[in-house]
Amino acid sequence: MPPKMVNAPPKAELAPKPKGMDWAEFLAKSPPDSTFEVSSLWERYGTNFRAQTPDVFLHCDSEACDGFRFFTHSSGTIYLEGNGWAFGFLHFVCRNCQSKRKSYAIAAKMTGSPGEGIASKLGETPPFGPATPARVISLIGPDRELFLQGRRAENRGMGIGAFAYYRRVVENQKTRIIGEIAKVAAKLGAKPDVLKEFEAAAKETQFSKALDKIKHGIPETLLIDGQHNPLTLLHDALSQGLHADTDEECLAIAQAIRVVLTELAERISEALKKKEELTTAVTRLLTRKSEKPPSS
Repeated sequence: MPPKMVNAPPKAELAPKPKGMDWAEFLAKSPPDSTFEVSSLWERYGTNFRAQTPDVFLHCDSEACDGFRFFTHSSGTIYLEGNGWAFGFLHFVCRNCQSKRKSYAIAAKMTGSPGEGIASKLGETPPFGPATPARVISLIGPDRELFLQGRRAENRGMGIGAFAYYRRVVENQKTRIIGEIAKVAAKLGAKPDVLKEFEAAAKETQFSKALDKIKHGIPETLLIDGQHNPLTLLHDALSQGLHADTDEECLAIAQAIRVVLTELAERISEALKKKEELTTAVTRLLTRKSEKPPSS
C-alpha cells in the first residue's frame, strides 16, 4: 500500500495513520509543500532525539557523474522533542564527484512509534524535479533555465505555467533547433538545395513559414514513429495552447511539447553520433587497406 499523503500544514494536529514512506525516499521523491508520515525518521542521540541523515539516491548532473548517485549527509541537524514540530536544514553532497550538493528545508515531529514521525518538505535546492536529459539542455542552449522552470511547473500540475515556459523555449530557440536538424541533414548527404532551404528557414521569424520551407527536408531518421515531423507536432501544440478550457488541458499539451522536444533532441544526437562513428570506421578501414602492402 503506498504511503498516505497528509494534506494538513505542519502546525496542524494529525490523527494516527498507517506506517509511512521511508525517510530517504521522502527526501528524494516528495515535492515541496508536501507532508507525509515517515518511517525511520528519527533516532536517539545521547539524551536527545534527532532526524536521521540517510544517504539519498539522486540524479547528479556533474560531468563526472551524469546519472543517479548516492548523496551523503554533509551538515545540518534537526533535533526533535516530544510531539512538537522542529524545523531545520539538511545538506548533502554527491558521494562520487564530491561537487554537486542538495539541501532541504524540513519540518518534522515524532509520533508514538519508535523512529516514526511526520515530515513536511518546505523547500529544496537545487529545485525538485525529474532529471532533464543533457541532450535536451544542449538543444535548447541559452533557455535552459526557462525549460527547467517549465519542468517544475509541470511537475506541480501548473498546466498554464508549464505551457507558457515551454512555448517560450521553442519559439526562442526555433533557429537553433532548425540548425541542429540541418546538421543531421548535411551529415546524411542532403542535396545543396535542401540545405539552402534550411538556411532560409532559420532566418524566418514566423514558425509556420519556417516550417513550410523545410517540411520536405526533415531527415527520415528524425521523424516520430517514422512518419510525423517533430516540428509540425511542436507547431500544432503551440498553436492550440492557452486556448484550452482548463489548466488540465494546458498541462497535457505542455507534457506533449516536452516529450516531443526530448525525443527530437535524442534523435538528433543519435543521428550525428552514428554518422560520425560510421565515418570514422570507414576511414580507418580505408587507411588500413592503403597502408597494407599488396600480396605477391
